[in-house]
Parts: sequence; C-alpha cells; structure tokens
Amino acid sequence: MKKALVFAAVAAGMTTLSTGVQAQDCTTKIGAALPTSVDWGRPIAEVAQFAVDQVNEAGGAGGCTIEMVLRDTQVDPKVGVDAAKALVDLEGVKVLLGAVSSGVSMPILTSVTVPAGVMQMSCCSSSTAFTKLSEEGKTNGLWFRTFATTGVQSAMGAKVAADKGWKSVAILYKNDDWGQDMSRLIAADFAAAGVEVTANVAINDAQPSYRAEVTEALTSQPDALYLALYPTEGKSAVREWISLGGTQNMILANSLKSDEFRDSVGLQYLGNAFGTDTASPRVESADAFKAAYEAKFGSQPNGPGLANSYDAAMIALLAMEAAGKDASGADIAAAVAKVTDPNGTAITADTAGFKAAKTTLAEGGTVMYQGATGNVRFDANGDVSAPAVVWKFTDSGTEEVEYLSLTEVDAFIASLKK
Repeated sequence: MKKALVFAAVAAGMTTLSTGVQAQDCTTKIGAALPTSVDWGRPIAEVAQFAVDQVNEAGGAGGCTIEMVLRDTQVDPKVGVDAAKALVDLEGVKVLLGAVSSGVSMPILTSVTVPAGVMQMSCCSSSTAFTKLSEEGKTNGLWFRTFATTGVQSAMGAKVAADKGWKSVAILYKNDDWGQDMSRLIAADFAAAGVEVTANVAINDAQPSYRAEVTEALTSQPDALYLALYPTEGKSAVREWISLGGTQNMILANSLKSDEFRDSVGLQYLGNAFGTDTASPRVESADAFKAAYEAKFGSQPNGPGLANSYDAAMIALLAMEAAGKDASGADIAAAVAKVTDPNGTAITADTAGFKAAKTTLAEGGTVMYQGATGNVRFDANGDVSAPAVVWKFTDSGTEEVEYLSLTEVDAFIASLKK
C-alpha cells in the first residue's frame, strides 16, 4: 500500500501530520488519538489525514489550514488517555478524532474531552455504554461516532450461527468496555436465535498464555467459537484453541479483520471462519470513496473502520467550517447538525464537495453530507445505524460473503426481540 503518512519517532511518540498546503495565513490543529502501532490502525489514521488533505485543498476549515496532530494509543487505555491529554492540554485542540477501541475511547471521553469541552468523533467505538452515558446527560453533546453500535455485530453473529446450523457456541471476549458489552449482547442474541452459549470467557491483555481460558471454553466441545478480540490476543487464543483440537467453525468480530491475525493464525485454519462488520450502503457516495481510496493508496479499503474514519474526519471538519474560526468544542459539536441535515443541500465527500459546503454554509444554509458510509445521520446520542456484511479471509485480504441492507439488519434484530 502506498503510504499517506510518514510515522517519525519524536518525543513522547507524537507525530505531527501536515499537508504543507497554506490555504490561509493561520493554522488550526485537530487531534487524532489512534492505534498507529498496530497494522490495522495505521490505515485508519492515513485515511483521516486523506480527508484533512482534501479539506486543505478546498481552502481549509473555519478560515484556517488544518493540521492533524496524531498520537498513538497502542490500544491501551492509559496510553490513550495520556495521548488525548497531550493533544488537549499541549496542542489546544478543540476536536479529537478517536479512539478506535471502546475501552480506550471511554476513559478519553470521561476524563479528557468532556471535562475540557472538546468534541470527540470516533470512527470505530461501538459499545452501547456510550449510548447510556449520553442518555444520562454525561457526554454534554460532545460525543459522536460514525460506527454503528455493537448491537449490529452481535445480531449478525447470531445470524451466522443460525444460518450455518451451529447449535452451540463458546465466546472468548476482550475484558474491556467493548468486549464486555459484546459478551452480554452476543449471549442474549444467540439465545434468542436458539443457539446455546456453552461458555463466555474473558481474555485479559498481555498474558503469556491463554491456555486456561481456552480450555474452559473448549470443555463443552461447542459447534463454533465466537471471538470478540483484537489481533494481539486473538491470534494467541486461536492458536491455543486449534492446538487443543477446537473446531475451526468461527465467528469473528470486525476487530479481527486484520492481515496480522490471518497470517499469524494461518489461512488454512480459517477456511470456516466468518466475520461480521457494519457496511457502507450500496450508494454512489460509497462507491466514490472506494474509487478515491484506491487512487490514493493503491488498494481497496478492505481494513476495518476505513470508510468510518474518513467520514468522522470529514464531518468534524465540516462542523468546524460551519462553526467558524476560533469556535469552541461545544460550538463545533452543535454545528454537526448543520452539516448532516437530511433536508440540507447535498454535497459530495471530496474537495469539490467541501468547497460547495463552504458556499452553502456562508449563505446561511445547511448541508447533507453524502460520505463513504452514505448519508450519515446521528441520533440524539451521537449514534448511527448501518447495513452489515458477513466476510471471510482470502489470500490477499477479505471477501464479502453476504450483504444485508439497513432494512434487513433492522428486521433481523427485531426478530430476535420477539
């Protein structure tokens, strides 16, 4: 893949990404707290920078050139909070893109961005705990995410098991906010679909071995294994599972849509592994993003969260444009509604679209952003809905096995609640 970013080792691991385009005589920084030290995290950061580059080609946002300052979270809550504090306290950002893992985004939200009045826009955090926090009035309207909640992936996992005729499933989940949320939802959805959950076992970070946890999950000899893990612990757990004679029938959360995971486990052991993920709708704007991504990076956007990362960055920058120069984080958050208005002027997700948005917003109008994941609409809690896909690994990446429209996703989820 062609690289859009150059990651340099500098003090405290900070990397500053600058386009070098001086569209204005001022520069506004935005922050990005993303896991660039893992293989699937770097492209998420790269595509966010791609959006920044396009906006700067359009003349910047809020009257200034945009500079994205990136810090690596390492998928670690403590590292993530430290990164976010540096971006807010030292760089003075009013917008923070990130994080990816819900277990990292949550402490950033509660201990950094909300107290500081900074808008946080995540591409990939899906825990329903954020919805609850917003409903309780604890996000102050500063939280948005362009990725659907864990409820979509949970339901699709149950659908895969039911469609394959697997009657029993063991679950291995990451012991953090995201994994605990997935564990709870998956168990309920599998039960509703008539699939027995034989074990529901937590996996902690940085253990030398997961043999004890895998043995516990394997005791009942389930028909399939569900994995709500990230590649680092996922590859170790699956190796243990296979070495102990566990089934190769697997259901994978989108967090395992990773070349690192596939190559470390071995494609020969993943022939009957099916992943789930949210998906872009089959609309022109999503196709346009794919074409633009391939032209920029030389490959298809097959990794997790890429379309969502692009939309998160572009919507945040549109909101900065709508809010104006020197706007507060709260002002920018409030302006999100102006750029995702279903009754607004439709704009494309590119440099030309941003230029058009500038004109419309300057004239007092609103815009309807048509992006990589379609016409993004946030509810009162900053959540979005999305279609879904079932996928599997190939020699070169992944391939789609099944696509479900938003209507089909909603119908299946409703069927589980009857």
